[in-house]
Amino acid sequence: MQKTEQKALRFTVYGKVQGVGFRWASQEEARRLGVGGWVVNDVSGCLTGYVQGAPDSVDAFVKWLKKGPKTAKVRKVDFEMAEVEGYRLFTIRS
Repeated sequence: MQKTEQKALRFTVYGKVQGVGFRWASQEEARRLGVGGWVVNDVSGCLTGYVQGAPDSVDAFVKWLKKGPKTAKVRKVDFEMAEVEGYRLFTIRS
């Protein structure tokens, strides 16, 4: 059996991203795309997280993060490559 290639990223989303349902919407989008990881509101007012999965699915999630839910106003998103950690589900951390 061939091992499936995985891609992993850490991300920070800047703008009006707290108090607008961004975490819940990102969890829904991640589940739709079949990626794992987590997201949390940062004390600085940003949204930070980690995503992993098939490269095409991670890329689609990245594209979604750049706009977010309709209630958000994303100013910018920073990404950095990360090690694959084995997440199967995408969760909201508090």
